[in-house]
Amino acid sequence: MASRLVLARVAEHSSTGARRGQLLSRGSHRPPPLYRLCVRRTRTMISSCSAYTEKSLVGENDKMQKKERNARIKKELREPEVLSSPYDTAWVAMVPLQGFPQAPCFPQCVEWILQNQCNNGSWGINEYDLSTNKSSLLSTLACIIALKKWNVGPEHIMRGLHFVGRNFSIVMDEQIVAPIGFNIIFTGMFNLAIGIGLEFPIKQFEFDACLHIRQMELNRLAGDKSYGREAYMAYIAEGLGNTLDWDVVMKFQRNNGSLFNSPSATAAALIYNYNDKALQYLNLLVGKFGSSVPTVFPINIYCQLSMVDSLEKTGISRHFSSEIKSILDMTYSLWLQRDEEIMLDVETCAMAFRILRMNGYDVYSDDLSHVAKASAFHSSLQGYLNDTKSLLELYRASRVGVSKNEPILDDIGFWSSSLLMERMCSDEVQRVPILGEVEYALKFPFYATMERLDHRRNIECFDARGYKMLKTTYLPCRVNEDHLALAVEDFNYSQFIYQDELLHLESWVKENKLNQLQFARQKQTYCYLSASATIFPPELSDARISWAKNSVLVTVADDFFDVAGSKEELENLVALVEKWDEYHELQFCSETVRILFFAIYTTVNQLGERASAVQNRDVRKHLVELWIQTLRSALSEAEWVRSQYVPTIDEYMINANISYGLGPIVPPSLYLLGHEILETVVKDQEMNELFRLMSTCGRLLNDIQGFEREGSQGKVNSVSLHVHYSDGSMSSEAAKKLVRESIASCRRDLLRLVLMKDSVVPKVCKELFWKMCKVNHLFYSQTDGFSSPKEMVGAVNAVIYEPLKLQICDPSLKLNQNNKNFLKNGALFTKEEKKEGSCTA
Repeated sequence: MASRLVLARVAEHSSTGARRGQLLSRGSHRPPPLYRLCVRRTRTMISSCSAYTEKSLVGENDKMQKKERNARIKKELREPEVLSSPYDTAWVAMVPLQGFPQAPCFPQCVEWILQNQCNNGSWGINEYDLSTNKSSLLSTLACIIALKKWNVGPEHIMRGLHFVGRNFSIVMDEQIVAPIGFNIIFTGMFNLAIGIGLEFPIKQFEFDACLHIRQMELNRLAGDKSYGREAYMAYIAEGLGNTLDWDVVMKFQRNNGSLFNSPSATAAALIYNYNDKALQYLNLLVGKFGSSVPTVFPINIYCQLSMVDSLEKTGISRHFSSEIKSILDMTYSLWLQRDEEIMLDVETCAMAFRILRMNGYDVYSDDLSHVAKASAFHSSLQGYLNDTKSLLELYRASRVGVSKNEPILDDIGFWSSSLLMERMCSDEVQRVPILGEVEYALKFPFYATMERLDHRRNIECFDARGYKMLKTTYLPCRVNEDHLALAVEDFNYSQFIYQDELLHLESWVKENKLNQLQFARQKQTYCYLSASATIFPPELSDARISWAKNSVLVTVADDFFDVAGSKEELENLVALVEKWDEYHELQFCSETVRILFFAIYTTVNQLGERASAVQNRDVRKHLVELWIQTLRSALSEAEWVRSQYVPTIDEYMINANISYGLGPIVPPSLYLLGHEILETVVKDQEMNELFRLMSTCGRLLNDIQGFEREGSQGKVNSVSLHVHYSDGSMSSEAAKKLVRESIASCRRDLLRLVLMKDSVVPKVCKELFWKMCKVNHLFYSQTDGFSSPKEMVGAVNAVIYEPLKLQICDPSLKLNQNNKNFLKNGALFTKEEKKEGSCTA
């Protein structure tokens, strides 16, 4: 469908150009001489051939660049490239050889320091021009000390000393983000440097001010007796040296021999308190990475899960499905083993739980028991550091419950959301970028969003630098730029397809005269939004068109049964649909019935023919049955209103699950997803239950928002029925609360079915039921967004029309030329320039 629409547009443009050529030719008074005509024709042919050749070369070059870019992303997914940390390498370089204290244990690290000083005298991450931040000051100081300790590189030391002296004012600047433990580590290292004879070009009062801050920090820590404080002191051990009780510190040693997977802290343990396992850990690192070490190791699981999460959040994970499956299979295996790399890092553990569960792996909430209480979180290193990212990951993990019997998730959700709300009220909210992400997560639960809206926001807020700050700055992923380029290209191309499809939908509405029905809400744009924002891959055009057209027809039919149709007209329409191909045996009692019937009849037949071709069997009978069931249930509700009959709650829900109208929308789209769906699968209880739970959620959400309006029209719904049958003991607000609890229960049950591994329904089909559930939550979570003329306009523009507005978080970031080509259709701007493109919700 997408290719046909695009070709149609090209043909239209070509024919327009031809007509223009004809008009221009009429202006000539006499034909040109034959030789001139031949020359012009030859020149035109040569020019056209040259343009075609140039365009082909450009196209081939683009394909090659895309292939190379995707290959880089796949390579990084398989084996993340970890950058060297000058800071941690310097600490490893300081470790003396056991039994020979005058010689370095790792001389190759000393050599690396000598070979990697920046031109300005610093050591740090060169790629992002971070030469004036506290992290590079810390790294430079560590490298100077390492060189001085082994009496090598006097010129390097001198340049480093001058760099520290020139930028010493940064140490006291509270507006510049500081690495973890900076006030203690920097001053501790400064004392160490002075003790071995280094002289810095700074004034004494500047150093005294630093010492004062250090002492205040130590005084604060002395009054804290928590386990979290002990973890923190062990983590920054290199800044405290012999003042620590190393027996306490070594309680935090992991099975791999490290302290917190930190090479610098582990090196300090070797220097101040020799330990065989710590030496084995550093030997492993230097053996693996050569002459330098990273900031954190091991970190593969965190890097890989972060990339998987990012690919999913920007809508391009489908391009890397085999690599992602391999990563998740491995992560799941490590999860079952309760591997330290996952379980001892709060952020990694929470992220692994969420991603594994949402990809259908059997992970249990009991595995999060070690962080179930706020006190347990605060006792962890991340909790003691008030790490917002870890807290946010815990909150996200708590949202993916699939049973009401998961009290651990409920507990985590309660205290993590409270702490996040406190962060939102803090003074830091304007200058900490992640708080914008926090606000969005709290405002829009994952079950109340549409994927393409999330993709757009995540692309626009994508930090192509992607560096993190621990005790120093590090970059966990090297392909962020490629990732962003692919996401932008994919989104831009999708918008082009969506715009064509929406034009086709609008033409279809006119061809079927649906725009002539004055009673009907003209909601084709909203209907198409729900299709494109959920079935978003460009290649699934037929499924989107089916979803959108049937959504329009259901909306018109709903309005006809609610407000416009007489009893005779409603019964006539139902009878005609029941007859289907034998409709000519009946009369049309009105032009409205004729228009509505033929719109349903021709559209369902066309879509049924296409679906039958995909499935290699005739599925049109099933599509017709879905319409018959929907219209019959709508007729029953109309008769209830007309006769003022009050059904029981069970009677209402059985009928409402069908009359809500998702039958003609979701099941037909399943046939067009490219997967074979056997008739036995269609009739299976699992398929019926998926439909029931999805429809129940939608109906109850609609009932809450439509309670007052429908009550004024003499209609009943689940809220009013609960009030009615309570004999006056229940208020409308209490009834709404009860209905919301039912929605939450159905939503959990639906998600559990969708994620279930042993299933007769294909995964991609099950996911469509969940996506429709999310659409209903978005439309009806706050207001009746579907009926509102303006509520969803912003979403329509964001998904279909508006170009991306990309944020470059740091003007120093330079995109390479190849990737700039992919970003040319999105507006680029820096933080200083951003206006309406802000990433905060």
